[in-house]
Amino acid sequence: LNVAGAAAFSALGSRRSEIIMAARGSLPTSASGLIGKRPSRSLSQPCCCAPVSFKGALLFDCDGVLVETEELHRTAYNKAFEEFGLTINGEPVVWSVSYYDKLQNTVGGGKPKMFYHFTQTADAWPEVAGRGGRAVATNDDEGMALIDELQECKTEFYKELVTQASPRPGVLALMDEAIGTPGLAVGICSASTRGGFEKVVDAVVGKERLDKLDVIIAGDDVTAKKPDPMIYNLAAERLKLENTQCIVVEDSLVGLRAAKSAGMRCVITYTSSTEAEDFYGEGADAKLLDMSSGITVSQLFDSENAPLAEILEGVRDPK
Repeated sequence: LNVAGAAAFSALGSRRSEIIMAARGSLPTSASGLIGKRPSRSLSQPCCCAPVSFKGALLFDCDGVLVETEELHRTAYNKAFEEFGLTINGEPVVWSVSYYDKLQNTVGGGKPKMFYHFTQTADAWPEVAGRGGRAVATNDDEGMALIDELQECKTEFYKELVTQASPRPGVLALMDEAIGTPGLAVGICSASTRGGFEKVVDAVVGKERLDKLDVIIAGDDVTAKKPDPMIYNLAAERLKLENTQCIVVEDSLVGLRAAKSAGMRCVITYTSSTEAEDFYGEGADAKLLDMSSGITVSQLFDSENAPLAEILEGVRDPK
């Protein structure tokens, strides 16, 4: 896995996603949540309230930031691969812990991960023995059709597994303080597809808290996945903010690169899967294991809700 390969994949993967969505008449045109003065709304319904003026924004990734779910995702992928009876050169398709750690720091989004695996790592589309079997894909469009089905299957397995998840230490306390700070927008920007994303946020964040957020964007709402900055550019656009007014909380290199490519400040709360990555070398403004020490809004933003010149000074890991 390498940055050049990921960049090449990102361009191709985004194009394939657009082809499939266009064929289905479902190219996304907007985020699921717009802006308002903390309106009550569902994840699928935009706010129609009169917009308010924000001075800054705190944007959270979901998986690995709000909740540690990466191992659940890996397990769900492997269950889907087993369900479809996938093999390449006679060997079953299985993602190990070490491989998935590298994969999640290279490619954002579930379908792009599988596309990258089959076209870059394995350099072959798999044989399919389960679900009645089928011929091996002979081109990327046929391969993407298989990936669509795999993603749907994986999401169903993930929904069953995610009920075991719990929030990472301190993150919901920071979100609640930010929600209660006048003039500061709060949102979630996740590369996950809506089916899995909604299950996580409903269970971990809770409907009452979700109803108070100002922008919610899932991977289905953008045509280019992280590390492309589209999801964060869209969030700033919806909130009518300059990108430099936003701070992002991420957990991986893929998310960090998306935030920095968008020109936003970025805090990394790493996990056991990502702690060895050179986040400062990639431009992170701060990194720390989690927010259990009681991270507050005042350690990120000044009294006017502008990002501080030095964020989390004294509590972040040394640079």
